[in-house]
Amino acid sequence: MPRKRKLLAQLSALQSNSSFPPLDPLENLNATLDGDSSPKSSKYFAIEKKNASKLEADFFNQPCISLAKSFLGQVLVRKLPDGRELWGRIVETEAYLGGEDEASHSKGGKQTQRNTAMFMKPGTLYVYQIYGIYFCVNVSSQGEGAAVLLRSLEPLRGLEAMRELRSASRKGPTKALKDWQLCNGPSKLCQAFGIDKAFDQRDLTQDAAIWMVPGQELPGEQDVVATTRIGVGNRGEWAQKPLRFYLRGNKFVSVVDKKTEREMAAMEHFSCS
Repeated sequence: MPRKRKLLAQLSALQSNSSFPPLDPLENLNATLDGDSSPKSSKYFAIEKKNASKLEADFFNQPCISLAKSFLGQVLVRKLPDGRELWGRIVETEAYLGGEDEASHSKGGKQTQRNTAMFMKPGTLYVYQIYGIYFCVNVSSQGEGAAVLLRSLEPLRGLEAMRELRSASRKGPTKALKDWQLCNGPSKLCQAFGIDKAFDQRDLTQDAAIWMVPGQELPGEQDVVATTRIGVGNRGEWAQKPLRFYLRGNKFVSVVDKKTEREMAAMEHFSCS
């Protein structure tokens, strides 16, 4: 009997006489591959294995600034019509407080057809268009007309699908986008996740196509940079308020505030000396 056949016969006999279940030669392979070319080694995929539940209404029902910070590290999930899922860790947000906030679409407490979602229950999506082309997505919080802008995500799953969606929205021949370029900005995020005006006023706690799940590693205060918002330079004192929050040292953030980060490092050094 050839050596290979002899070994197979021995293995078969061993399995039949053993109390252990038969070996599946594809078990390890199936544990790491599911047909998607995205990496599966990330610790965040432990969420999926445990069938993690969506973030519930209580999570979203908090003041705007608190919610903007609490979003950091949480995971946005988008299920495409073809069944593919896109996962992205939230790494940058902005708080828009409504009322006296001169940079908010609901400043003065004025409710319009466009900003209705900002006055709906916490966890409602507010999607608006800029320059007549691009979309931005916000999530309503506690407070009349208050909402949090999702600025940047760290892609976790479905990266090739994100590239397809981004490519479809870009004109002419384009180079393949790198991972950090897929969702590093509010409009890029919406393109990569296929979010448009049809998502306006949807409930993140109830929708079957978009929701959030808890992140596996949430940041501490020392990991969060608080700085000025982007694109509100003509809003007086409100342009200088530190209402943008991002994960310090994360390469998927859209705009890094080096000055604030240096100040944070100096304060840490001083407190430790």
